[in-house]
Amino acid sequence: MAKVFSLQGCMAVGKTTAAQYIQKNMPQVYVSFEENAAVIKEIAVRQLDKNIFADYVEIQKLFIANETERFKKAQLHPYTLMDFGAEEIEFYTLHYPIAVKKYWPVQQALQTELKALQACMPDKILFLEADAEVLKNRKEADTLRSRTFFSYYITHLMPLKKVWFAQKTNVDFLNVSRLTPCQVGCRVQQWIEANS
Repeated sequence: MAKVFSLQGCMAVGKTTAAQYIQKNMPQVYVSFEENAAVIKEIAVRQLDKNIFADYVEIQKLFIANETERFKKAQLHPYTLMDFGAEEIEFYTLHYPIAVKKYWPVQQALQTELKALQACMPDKILFLEADAEVLKNRKEADTLRSRTFFSYYITHLMPLKKVWFAQKTNVDFLNVSRLTPCQVGCRVQQWIEANS
């Protein structure tokens, strides 16, 4: 039976770098990176605005459908590591409106989609965390991504995110503030091996 792992945490914490380490050092593990380009393009084509409730519902339907397809691919492999998995889509779907002080009935509007998403949850989640200053320095050093949402994300969504994931029984936490990228990758590898 397929086993799915997921890396979780803030932007710039090192999830993708750790996933790349696993891809290189654990060939038995299929690594699934975020694949959102088609969704983002569709949002732009349809001119959907995430600050309008009806549009937000449509946007999250697109993200959820994309994630369920991604999970299907993961099921083709004995072991998969997700660079953000279905748990991220669920968290964002339910908490983004709260973070921007919009108290929409998201759960009711997306009841069917959220139920489908629940079937795509990883078996184990490793939440990488780091000090705010470390995250800021890493974000500024990464010239390949704009991360325009970073400041708002770290201030408004991360506090909600830590509480949300701390309540789950399948989540482990790893502080990577004082670890090199290679050390983080090694710790992720050890975590996968311990839970396989």
